[in-house]
Order: sequence, then structure tokens, then C-alpha cells
Amino acid sequence: MNKKVWINLVMAILVAGLFLTVACAKKTIVTEATTIENQGNQTQTDAQTVAQAEADRIAQQNLEDQMAQEKALKDSKIQAAKKRFENQDIHFAYDSSQLSSMAKTLLQEKAAWLKANYSRAAIIEGHCDDRGTTEYNLALGERRASAAKAYLINLGVSAARLSTISYGEEQPLDSSKTEQAFRKNRRAHFAID
Repeated sequence: MNKKVWINLVMAILVAGLFLTVACAKKTIVTEATTIENQGNQTQTDAQTVAQAEADRIAQQNLEDQMAQEKALKDSKIQAAKKRFENQDIHFAYDSSQLSSMAKTLLQEKAAWLKANYSRAAIIEGHCDDRGTTEYNLALGERRASAAKAYLINLGVSAARLSTISYGEEQPLDSSKTEQAFRKNRRAHFAID
């Protein structure tokens, strides 16, 4: 950024010097006064044209640089929002597919993101801890994913943009046999499609 400032400063000094040189130049008198005057006017006009063109080029470059910075910032914000969308799971009580108030708050944020990014779809994955049979946990995982999907639909997200899948107990976040691990594994996870 400092380099651009210095370049602009040097260019401004050069343009100012050019104007001073043209303005202070002595005119030699030749037998035809009108020819000298016309040549002086032409030189001054040429210098002004060059100076204006350089100023326009610098202004255009500054504008393009600013637009590139704004686009990079916007892209990084979009990526951060996408990561937050995918990394915030909602959690469930033992043997339940009821949404807690915390889960509803997170789903409201996810619905807002989906509405702002209308071209994106989401996959809702239902997960369980490893207590219970495989078949029961697959069904429970499906109920959890479906509950999250139904809530998002009620918030105005198109059902066509949402799909569900149940992994039951097959993909635990924590495979230890503690209550804390069980709480982590009872979740609905979201992936951008």
C-alpha cells in the first residue's frame, strides 16, 4: 500500500513540474508571432492532455485496487460464514429428537444463511451415541435430521434445498464411553451441498 502512495506522490510531483516548466518557458520571438503563439498553445495543450491521461490512469488503478480488496474481503467473509454454518452442530437429549431452544437459535442462524445464499443446498446428517441397536439409532438419527429440516422449512427455507441422511452411531465425534462423549455424538450435522 505504501508503494502505491509513493508512486502516486512521485507522479503528482512530476505532473506539477511539467506544468511549471510549460508555464514558465520563455517564448522566443520569431518573425511570425502567430506561429510561435500557436506552437506554445499546442505544447501546453499536449502537456495538459498527457497530465490528464496520467491522472486518469492513476485514478483507474486506485479504483481497481480498491475493488479487488473489497472482493477479497467479501470472499473471506463468505468462507467464514460457510465454515460456521458447517461447524455448528445442534445437539439432542438422550433418546430424543426434540429441538432445544439452543438448537432452534442455531437453526435460525442457518436459515438466515441459507436465505442469503439461495443457490446453496444443505445436507442434514442425523447422528446418535452408541447406546441402542444399530437399527434403532439409524431411525433416531433420521428423526433428528428430519426435525431440523422441518424447523428450517418452517423458517422459510425451501424443502428442495434440504436433504437428510442418518448415520446412526456409525460416525461418532468421540468414541469414548463417557457421558460427555455421548452428548457430543447426539447431534445433527450440516454440510453444504
